[in-house]
This record gives sequence, C-alpha cells and structure tokens, in this order.
Amino acid sequence: MNRRLAALLVPVLLAVAGCTAGTEEKDPGPSDRQQAAANRPSPFQDCSALGTPPASAAPAPPSGAGGQALPELTLNCFTGGAPVALRDVRGPAVINVWASWCPPCRKELPAFQRLSERAAGRLHVIGVNNQDSREAAKGAGEDFGLRFPVLFDQGESFKRALRAKGIPVTVFVDGQGRVRHVDSSGALDDARLAELVRQHLGLTVPT
Repeated sequence: MNRRLAALLVPVLLAVAGCTAGTEEKDPGPSDRQQAAANRPSPFQDCSALGTPPASAAPAPPSGAGGQALPELTLNCFTGGAPVALRDVRGPAVINVWASWCPPCRKELPAFQRLSERAAGRLHVIGVNNQDSREAAKGAGEDFGLRFPVLFDQGESFKRALRAKGIPVTVFVDGQGRVRHVDSSGALDDARLAELVRQHLGLTVPT
C-alpha cells in the first residue's frame, strides 16, 4: 500500500517542482538593465515653451538697457524635438550649467527645481547638461525630481562661450534675452538663488 501511494505521489511532486522552476525569474544582466534604463521616460520637461516669454513675466525693459546677448549656439533638447537656439529663448530665465559627475552641481540642483516651482509663470528655469552621458543625466534628474527643461551640451560649447573655467555656472537672462549676470561662485542654495534673481532680474521669489 505504501509503495502504491508513493508511486502516485511522485508525479504530483514532480509537477509541482516543474511549475516552480518554470516561474523562477532570471536575474537581468547588465545589458538588460541598461536597456530598461534607456527605455524609461525622461524626467525633464520638453523645450517647446522656451521661445515664448513666461505667462506672467514682467514687461521687458526698454531696448539698450545693457547686458550681452546669449551666445549664438543651438543645443538639442534632452527630450527631443526641435533644437533650441539660445538667442530664441525668451526670458526672464535662469540657466544652470550642470553635470551628474559634479558634486556642487548635485548639491544645488534641488534649489533650481524649487525655484522653477516657486517662480512658475514668471521666469524660465533651464538646465544645460554639460559633458555628461544621457543615462547619467537622466538618473540625476530622477534622483532630484527635476522637471524643468534641459538642453544637452556634450561638447561644452555653452560653457566655453561663457569663458567659464568650471561648473556649476548659472546665467541670469532678462526679458530681452540679455545676460545680466554669470555666477560661478559654487553651489547655490535657495536664499542665495532668490537674492540673485531679485538683484539681476528684479523678481522677488519666496524661499
């Protein structure tokens, strides 16, 4: 009797074992993980609005009020679409040059995201990702919850045009697209960033 019961149980046990083995997940290899990362949507906004002044922006100052035009450069938008000519950007705008491998850049990026939220409709906050990989930049954007538009500048053309020696660099642009200030003092916090916006763009932003 015991031998007969054992004979009946063996196929059942084998069937259970086979079902378990069939549902075991394969550990993804590096190429699978890279492909999955590449397929993730970009955290950044598109750049379609950068050629239009912010909805609630103050009127631009009279022509000839000083400042230099942005460099004659065209950069790709991180999310795709039409490339962006910097001289077509309509301010006021704050342009931050950053990279995922730059510690002070990473330190200040959350302050720029908060600025984009607190000053929404009054100025554009724009990132220029500098000499970085797309996946590393995307990862930083996800880590810090960045939602503002980002341009991709793998060749450092914008940084060179500004004659900046390092990054981060932040450019303050008025409503006429004129550069009012270039800051390379290091990582900016909320209070310092709000002070620079007030001083150079005439906008008061809560901190």
